[in-house]
Amino acid sequence: MIVLHILSVVILYKISQKYVKSQRNINWLILLFVLLPGVMSSALIVNSAGLVLFGLLLFVYIYDNFSIKFIYPLLVAYLFIDGGFVYLFLALIVYSLYKKDKTFFIFNLVLFLISLSLFGIDTHGSPRGHFLDSIGIYAAIFTPIIFIYIIYVLYRRYLTKDIDMIWFISTVVFVFSLLLSFRQRVNIEYFAPYLILALPLIAQTFEHSYRVRLNIFRKKYKVVFIVALTLLLINSSVVFFNKYLYYVVDQPRKHFSYKMHVAKELAAELKARDINCISSDAKMTQRLEFYGVTKCNKYALEENTLESENLNGVTISYKNRLVYSANVTKLNIN
Repeated sequence: MIVLHILSVVILYKISQKYVKSQRNINWLILLFVLLPGVMSSALIVNSAGLVLFGLLLFVYIYDNFSIKFIYPLLVAYLFIDGGFVYLFLALIVYSLYKKDKTFFIFNLVLFLISLSLFGIDTHGSPRGHFLDSIGIYAAIFTPIIFIYIIYVLYRRYLTKDIDMIWFISTVVFVFSLLLSFRQRVNIEYFAPYLILALPLIAQTFEHSYRVRLNIFRKKYKVVFIVALTLLLINSSVVFFNKYLYYVVDQPRKHFSYKMHVAKELAAELKARDINCISSDAKMTQRLEFYGVTKCNKYALEENTLESENLNGVTISYKNRLVYSANVTKLNIN
């Protein structure tokens, strides 16, 4: 994931040159991108968000700099790489309608329908509103100031008709996620990369608003930027040093990153016991496979409560704080 993160930074730098005039402002944009808690988490943690973000940036760069003939095979590849790209197909359907591009519309509609059949869109559970929860998670990923400014820029560009493909991708997917949140809890990690994609638009708008004003009226822009950067540094420090928070939380499961922890250390412990495959729940199985522990029926992994004795099992601790305990059972298969 770190390699994809580095590549994402490089591609974003290339994309930003089209939108931002000043080299210094491009550098600030890259710094903000790197410090975003959501971006930092996707770089450090194994999930699909980093892959989707890289794919979106690569798509935009190729679309802007190469022939359309390269776009079609790229989108077909995305169809089979990850289900998170289904929202890209949805956004491109709307974009092609706006551009009145019938061929591109039909192509993305077919990809969208195939992606739905392969991966689907989760509509589990009874209808319940989670709109405010979704807004809160978005604000945590971007910090409140940057999130509010992103919404302002997207809305402002809609009013002035200053819209392009990036605007369509970010706006359509963001609005769709909010509409979906009226019914159910939304997994924001699938949607946040699409809003992160709007950062070049944000930088362009901020740069233009700053430049057209006299020096005496630029002070509030400097203050907003400094405050936003300070909050980013604080939030990023929390993400980077998050394991120290296990000292202060009552229950490890209440740690905001608990679901993203354990797997790497657990895989190492299993390999140390010459266990290279094991049966577990679906999520843990997928994460263990990334670290080289595949699924099989030779052993079974069952998580325990932290209070229970675990003489023959495995335990994972961070900073001398026990956070995970599980039994490993060898299965006799006749």
